[in-house]
Amino acid sequence: MVTGECAPGHGSVRGAARVSGPVEQGVAVASEDGSRVAGRLREIFEGHRLSPAQRRIARHLLERPEDAVFLTGNDLAEAVGISQPSVTRFAVALGYAGFPEFRDDLRAALRDGRGPDAVPVVSNPVQAMVDSEIRNLELLRDSLADTRRLTQVAAALAASRPLPVVGLRVSAPLARLFGQLAAKAHPDVRVLDAPGSTLEDGLTRARDAGAEWTLAFGLPRYPRELRDGLVWARRAGLRVALVSDHAVGALAEHADAVLTAPVSSQFAFDSQAAPSVLCTLLVQAMVDALPTREQASIEEFESSAAERRLFLTE
Repeated sequence: MVTGECAPGHGSVRGAARVSGPVEQGVAVASEDGSRVAGRLREIFEGHRLSPAQRRIARHLLERPEDAVFLTGNDLAEAVGISQPSVTRFAVALGYAGFPEFRDDLRAALRDGRGPDAVPVVSNPVQAMVDSEIRNLELLRDSLADTRRLTQVAAALAASRPLPVVGLRVSAPLARLFGQLAAKAHPDVRVLDAPGSTLEDGLTRARDAGAEWTLAFGLPRYPRELRDGLVWARRAGLRVALVSDHAVGALAEHADAVLTAPVSSQFAFDSQAAPSVLCTLLVQAMVDALPTREQASIEEFESSAAERRLFLTE
């Protein structure tokens, strides 16, 4: 795989394809073959949820696509530092009978479409990760062509006094983000990010104080404690609005309303760009649903912040 800067006078790799020498032509062919394999790898990985260990394998292959078609399961296991059975489980998770079948699929990418038009747009693994998030944001945008569900859920949350907001483990930062933003307008937002009896007590106290709804963030990997918390919330008489990546599943069945945003699994750990955008959109819709006198509290906070010089920029 050719990376980095070329020596003076040799130009870029793209330029090397125009040189007639056999070495330069071989580099260009290898680059095109690697691009085909990388494109096929991204197609295979798209839409599959892999474990952190399996993502290490995927990243290794994407970083060395020109080598992927020659590797055995043992070669790959040794290169990544995992067991050979883990490589087999990786292939099975992608829908293949085993690693040889997975490798055969990659080799087919080299046999098919040898013409230049068949070469996919080249992007490095980091760009591919960003591309996956762009696609997720496009999916979120398209899903919001009809905003009625978003505005209905936001109005219900705005009317709940207090409003408990639940997020555990990886979802806790989103719950805190929502809580911090929403509290600038909503008079009583309560973020609950601890599992077990602490969560149950917080939900019960909110219900006793008059809450009608709770908002929960449930993103992969879904904590068992969050499911138990949603069960408890409904048992306590609360209705549940859930932000997740799927409209069905072990969490969604315990929710009265579900708002979805896709999560990218091409990183070592899930990236949550689309759920973060949905979080802020929900805050915006909730603020719009609040009475005018409560929306005014946002301006009051800004005036107070300016007087106290809380921020470095105005």
